[in-house]
Amino acid sequence: MKISQVIDTLNQWAPPAYQESYDNSRLIVGDPNTELTGVLISLDCIETVVEEAIRKGCNLIVSHHPIVFKGLKSFTGKDYVERTVIKAIKHDIALFSIHTNLDNIPSGVNRKIADTIGLTDCKILAPKNQTLIKLTTYIPSDDTDAVLEAVHAAGAGQIGNYEHCSFSVEGTGSYRATEGATPHLGTVGEKHQEKENRVEVILPSHRQNKVIQALKKAHPYEEVAYDLITLENTNHEVGAGMIGYLVKPMPTLDFLQHLKDQFNLSVIKHTTIHTDTIQKVALCGGAGSFLLNTAKASGSDIFITGDFKYHEFFDAENSIIIADIGHYESEVFTKELIYDHLTEKIPNIAVNFSEENTNPVNYF
Repeated sequence: MKISQVIDTLNQWAPPAYQESYDNSRLIVGDPNTELTGVLISLDCIETVVEEAIRKGCNLIVSHHPIVFKGLKSFTGKDYVERTVIKAIKHDIALFSIHTNLDNIPSGVNRKIADTIGLTDCKILAPKNQTLIKLTTYIPSDDTDAVLEAVHAAGAGQIGNYEHCSFSVEGTGSYRATEGATPHLGTVGEKHQEKENRVEVILPSHRQNKVIQALKKAHPYEEVAYDLITLENTNHEVGAGMIGYLVKPMPTLDFLQHLKDQFNLSVIKHTTIHTDTIQKVALCGGAGSFLLNTAKASGSDIFITGDFKYHEFFDAENSIIIADIGHYESEVFTKELIYDHLTEKIPNIAVNFSEENTNPVNYF
């Protein structure tokens, strides 16, 4: 098996198009055509993790956080980033990251946190827009079903829990084939009119190329007319954070203790406890303070995340409890998430958990 097959599996699950603009989720080091010897999964990729991969015979490290966020202008080993990259290159170890694209899908990092807490009826906290495209095309009536089946199979027409969604209206298409054309219907040099359906389907932006390829392959016309329009519609299947509910309300102090138990926490930084019970929970893995106002607007009782700054705690204003459980602590179970997905999709590969604790924060 090639390293590229593992990467393709992960990219199908969490499309790179869903990563944030500042992110660097991709193959950072290595040749994707190299034969795979084993996968090591880690939250972070640092020197000790590369050394662990060497010991375990793994030539692909899949980390949540990318070791390189910005462009490197030298490789002299002056800092841990350069030393990690140099060590990986020397030992032919590929480095792949799956970061905010894994944060932004409904089965990703935030769902893992929600499941660990025990939440139900989970939804994206801050859904994104401009991740959907509307495709409009014109198909001869007799061929409409076959073409639609092809574009649906390529990933178009999925809206929430509904699939094979489309809209069509009948009309008349007209054209005149010029010299050199081989028209499916009509004669070269003569104007032709044909009963056609104007068909519209919605697709995720990262599926565009695949859907257009399927359209052109299935469509009977030599030249296929179509339009693509980026939509402002909110895509409730993609976005930051998550909201969910406890099966029944839990006393606030009991819930905080539940968090400590489930996430193996020694401490939780939190704002004033102004409510007796918790039921509606907002959360975001990693650094989620940018979602505070959205969490407040959602009517959640508590917002669980990491990396809140001192003055940001004031912004809770007793309308929500902020529970800062730590960046590493909120995302450490991402290793299990990636492991479960890979072993389900590719059961015949060697997948290992990193045993390195890469948390740079310590508590005394």
